[in-house]
Amino acid sequence: MIGYVTLGTNDLEKAAAFYDALLAELGAKRFMEMENFIAWSSDPNGCGLGLTKPHDGNSASIGNGVMVALAADSPEKVDAVYAKAIELCAQDEGPAGPRGDTFYAGYFRDPDGNKLNVFCMTQSEE
Repeated sequence: MIGYVTLGTNDLEKAAAFYDALLAELGAKRFMEMENFIAWSSDPNGCGLGLTKPHDGNSASIGNGVMVALAADSPEKVDAVYAKAIELCAQDEGPAGPRGDTFYAGYFRDPDGNKLNVFCMTQSEE
């Protein structure tokens, strides 16, 4: 149902380098690029993640309570993407691990302070 999510940035070049490396872990690459906007996807017909400098010319700021969730296909992939985010100087917001019986996730903030998680659904051991 979601086509894409856009995050604001004040340094498009720095943010793009972060997302190039991070989203490559999920098989995503740039599929759209303009002067003040870049979007990534693992399938151009699927959901994407975009970065932009705010159109109104004001500074980008993070949204309180806003979070982008990146889907992975296994706990091992969650661990790898979370580790890559931390390696890329993301701020830890909760290490990768199980959250309940069937949800596995790691939480972090990108260089602009936007909150993300990487997650997968797992089978209950019952």
